Amino acid sequence: MFKFVQIRWRTGPFARRCAWLSLGWVALALGAIGVVLPLLPTTPFIILAAFAFGRSSRRLQEWLENTPTFGPIIAEWRTNGAIAPRNKGLAITMMLAAFSASIAIGIASLVLIIQGVCMLGAAAFILSRPNCSG
Repeated sequence: MFKFVQIRWRTGPFARRCAWLSLGWVALALGAIGVVLPLLPTTPFIILAAFAFGRSSRRLQEWLENTPTFGPIIAEWRTNGAIAPRNKGLAITMMLAAFSASIAIGIASLVLIIQGVCMLGAAAFILSRPNCSG
């Protein structure tokens, strides 16, 4: 009686490349904002941008890896999986601030538990990375 229509999204090579390219530019913009705004961590966004550009544009990936501002962050991550202590501190501080804000606005307990577990996992990963200079 009813026919189910299956919608297939076009996910060809061009569409995937555009999606990765868009993600790369958004991550790069957030990372650049993080350079001047200490509330936003730079390192994770720059690493994500390098990864996304690597999946979409070799030229943009090479450009990003050769910039004096972001190149060392990417190189340290690739070589040692390292994050600068300053960036670790900012990431942990921002997680604490976000969790505190959630408590202050009265988020439901179950959501706070889920948020806390996710943030603890992210913090453990960040703190387990070796330190680099920067």
